[in-house]
Amino acid sequence: MKNFKIKCAAFALVLFVVAACDKNDLNIPNPNQPTPASASTEIGILALSQGGIYINGFRGLDSKYNDGVYGFFWSGAIGMHEMLGDNIGIEAANAFLNQFSCPDAVTLDNGTTVLNPNSPKTQYELLRQVNDNANQGSNPTFHEWANMYGLNNGANTILALVEGIKFSGNADVKKKTLQAWAYFWKGFAYARIGSIYYAGLINNKSNETTNTFVSKEKIIEESNANFDKAATLLGGLTAGGDYDVVLKKIIPDFCQGGKGGALSPAAWIRNINTMKARNILVNTPAASMTAAQWGSVLSLTNSGIQADDLTFIGRSNVAGDIWAALNGSVASKATGTKPGDNTYKVSERLVQEFKTGDKRLTQNFVQGTAWIGNVDRGNVFNTRFFLKDGGTGVAGTIVYSNRTPGATDLYLVGSYEENELMKAEAKINTNDITGALTSIDAVRTAQGAGLGALVGTTVSLANAKEEVRRERRCALAFRGLAFYDARRYGISEKGSAGKTGAVVVDGTGKVNTNATVKYNYLDYWDVPDNELAY
Repeated sequence: MKNFKIKCAAFALVLFVVAACDKNDLNIPNPNQPTPASASTEIGILALSQGGIYINGFRGLDSKYNDGVYGFFWSGAIGMHEMLGDNIGIEAANAFLNQFSCPDAVTLDNGTTVLNPNSPKTQYELLRQVNDNANQGSNPTFHEWANMYGLNNGANTILALVEGIKFSGNADVKKKTLQAWAYFWKGFAYARIGSIYYAGLINNKSNETTNTFVSKEKIIEESNANFDKAATLLGGLTAGGDYDVVLKKIIPDFCQGGKGGALSPAAWIRNINTMKARNILVNTPAASMTAAQWGSVLSLTNSGIQADDLTFIGRSNVAGDIWAALNGSVASKATGTKPGDNTYKVSERLVQEFKTGDKRLTQNFVQGTAWIGNVDRGNVFNTRFFLKDGGTGVAGTIVYSNRTPGATDLYLVGSYEENELMKAEAKINTNDITGALTSIDAVRTAQGAGLGALVGTTVSLANAKEEVRRERRCALAFRGLAFYDARRYGISEKGSAGKTGAVVVDGTGKVNTNATVKYNYLDYWDVPDNELAY
């Protein structure tokens, strides 16, 4: 893509983030390398609106802050979520990954307990010990913070410049479309910050800093406020014309296919409703959700993403401009030719969630000889499974990983499946089990699971809750939601019962089918010391 050559604004730490290149470049009005100067034109602001989001937010940090293991945002920072949600395991020690994603204890079928190799040090003690600026990119808490505040600053820069741009055509439509774009991605950035860190910064000025920290609850409020600003602007816009012209310029062309493209204002608003529902759901323990909260989730998801709606997706391209086909996503890094031969190891606890006859299991996961990792690096990462590149050829069934450039839709925000499953959970908790089962069936049909319908069968309240929990694991695998769910369901937190009835391959290769995994993970992370140090 000719306009996709954004080189500046890639370093995302909020106290150093800039939306300009080296000062010596500021007098070069090259729209392919946007700076505040070059972005003073329509071509420039469109280029900046693309790079400020996709490069700042999703490409990855400077090389001294990442490596080939944790690397890009959607395989690195999101990979950390999938590790903590026990969808994947890892043996690699880079950035302490194998240590902070290692449960405290696993009790095997014979009653033997295998402790975390770091015992008696707990996971949350480790995270707080290594949360040190001296660790630079080896501080695992740094990456999501850095990328999201880089994205936020890119959006702030768009908002700061857009009023001064002389647009061709319908200037008002173009300006409002860009403003909606910036507010939407600010809402996204604050949502991710508020959903993983105890505290954050509200910074709505380009290239300025603040040291005023606020609670995660205030960060989520700011997320919703920005989503609402975007929705208000979109409510006054219509599809086609200069609205489509702008969106097709600021979304990379290789991300305009499948479920990605110039979504209508109405579809965009539905995407916003899904994200606001997520903000409620993932940040409240399931046992603590109030009737009012369930009502809000139901209302939002009833107006959320529909089956035919476009959304914002990422796709790899041959050049690997943002996402590399081989390692740009979590699923791609769990794909191989035998168990254990890639960075991420498919979790036995994920595989066990699929029901007998589920075509998604047949399509995506291949069983082989158990891979056994070093016992001093973990206690649950051994596995018999790997993801099959491109699937096994089951027609009409979703493929989780295809490492051909451009072949996989990577959902950057919400999806129809996520919206329906949030709706299902809200219906279960508002006395509409039949409605909930309808939504679960719809997701399985959309993904080609090939399972019999739940509607028409007798399902208790407890079993309905279990159906939606399992379906979220299967339908939303590798999308960065697994840890949120483990946390809110009370599975991963300190002092919880953990995962019972778990499948675990022990250090001898024996398959245990009734193990107990006690994770004892920190629920939210502290602010990275990389931020506090400055």
